[in-house]
Amino acid sequence: MATKSFAKESNNPRLIGVVVGYGLMILCTIVAFLLIRSYGETPVAQTGAVAATAAGADVFLRVLIPLAAIIITGQVLAKLFARIHQPPVIGEVLAGILLGPSLLGPQLSALVLPLSVAPFLGVIAQLGVVLYMFIVGLELNSTLLRQRAHATMVISHASILVPFLLGAVLALPLYPRLANSNVTFTSFALFMGVAMSITAFPVLARILTDYSMTRTRLGVMALGCAAVGDVTAWCLLAVSVGVAKAQISQGFFVVIGALVFIAFMFFLGRPILEWLIRRWKGEPQSRTFLALIFVALLLAAISAEAIGIHAIFGAFLLGAIIPHESDAARIIKPRLESVVTILLLPAFFALTGMRTRIDLLSEPVNWLICGLIVLVATLGKFGGTFVAARLTGSGSHDSAVLGTLMNTRGLMELIVLNVGLDLRIISPTLFAMMVLMALATTMLTSPVLWLLKARKTFVEEEGMLADPLSASSPEVMGKLD
Repeated sequence: MATKSFAKESNNPRLIGVVVGYGLMILCTIVAFLLIRSYGETPVAQTGAVAATAAGADVFLRVLIPLAAIIITGQVLAKLFARIHQPPVIGEVLAGILLGPSLLGPQLSALVLPLSVAPFLGVIAQLGVVLYMFIVGLELNSTLLRQRAHATMVISHASILVPFLLGAVLALPLYPRLANSNVTFTSFALFMGVAMSITAFPVLARILTDYSMTRTRLGVMALGCAAVGDVTAWCLLAVSVGVAKAQISQGFFVVIGALVFIAFMFFLGRPILEWLIRRWKGEPQSRTFLALIFVALLLAAISAEAIGIHAIFGAFLLGAIIPHESDAARIIKPRLESVVTILLLPAFFALTGMRTRIDLLSEPVNWLICGLIVLVATLGKFGGTFVAARLTGSGSHDSAVLGTLMNTRGLMELIVLNVGLDLRIISPTLFAMMVLMALATTMLTSPVLWLLKARKTFVEEEGMLADPLSASSPEVMGKLD
């Protein structure tokens, strides 16, 4: 019965037509593809496609290798330097220099950090720095700025203005020797002043945490001074970059644009962000809310770049106008921090290592100049802070500790120096000198604090006698006496 039914259906003209039509559709598809294939497979096109694919895969591999190498080396060195009370950034920066051409030599370094991947590493590095500056902006605590606001403003601006002027004076002998020929003295002097004025707010905060100083009166003042100083220094950098990137006739408009941008962010952008935070209160992890924050971050960076100032200034400013104590700041910061500092910033350290040519300082006179730069940078920061702190009522010991803390530079200095090198304001030789200055001044902070016996003073103020590495360590405290 079933056989008869199947035979009857198979004789149905409609079913036969469907089967034939389906077969023709498949056949026509195959024939059409073969025709397209015969037309498209020319030797030139095939070779180009294969070459492009191979090149893309090769570049991707060449980017992954230096990233992995710099992350591993940086983490190892960071752990080693932590044992001698140095911030992790020292080890990470040195990792880039160690893998660069200065110590390994051009040929051996090219195996790990080939010059061909520099543009690709540069894109990753720029993204990492933009996100990092956004995080730094999120860390700004307006409450700290209001505590002893009068003294904080005076000390922070003194710690900016004194080294700024000394940097401008230092530019006089350095300009004819170490500046690029197409850079005006005004741009060079402005940049040297800013580079001498930087204090690394995140590194300073890390040092204060390691020394259990964040809750002390002096620690709070140091954080407040660093916060105000960072804002001032980045405004000065914006002016310096604007002058360097614009023609003289356009420089005025760049400065005006930067001021309008800052005013817009504070008077219009901040209320909008506060409204968004209230709108998503209770759900700061919403994908829509986070997407809006990141869109705002990109728009701020694009706007700053379009005005003629660096994109990192826009990212920093956006982070600064987000309320420090809001749920949004508390959610976004830890989510970004690990990815940025562990994965993206190593590209920046690798790029800095490739650019830092210590071998360019082969002449003894260059090392003398490098030593002079370190001396001027240290005296300017320490001296300006010390005198201002004394004039506002602090004792000699506290003033010396503040001056030592404000001399911390670290990653923020490297960001400024890379901006100057990208804009060709400074030469590769001066770049190497300034990188060494940033490392030297940052590495000096912890040993000088120990020499000042600051650790004992601060913990006694809080009623705690605990070593930063070992709680209640009478042996260590005995060594401090």
